[in-house]
Amino acid sequence: MSNNKQSVSPRVRVIQKLYGNSLNAEAVIEYPKSQYKKFIKDVVQGTIERNDLIEETVSKYLSEDLDLKRTDKLLKIIVFAGVFELMFKHNSPTKVIINEYVKTSEFFLEKAQIKFVNAILDKIAKNIRKSD
Repeated sequence: MSNNKQSVSPRVRVIQKLYGNSLNAEAVIEYPKSQYKKFIKDVVQGTIERNDLIEETVSKYLSEDLDLKRTDKLLKIIVFAGVFELMFKHNSPTKVIINEYVKTSEFFLEKAQIKFVNAILDKIAKNIRKSD
């Protein structure tokens, strides 16, 4: 995937915006015109607004696998955005969400962390999306 603005996945944009927000929560999040603007805004705002609920869910199912206080900020942001989609974007199939976040994590994380993202999202999906 090239770094051409048009070809960057909307989930990469989501992670960039969430990371920016984590560095400066007071800054206004800009959503430039794009075919994915509504999706990006929904996921970014939803992840921020439901952060406590997402954290509770991650802690509930992954208390032995993940220490949120010691987890890399970027890894945590990717997991939280993925969990938000698993919990609230029911029109997207589980496999698509997990695959997209694994692909997105390739922009930001090392190979071992990418496998970890896959395992974490898969484990949470099995618990919160039983019908898929």
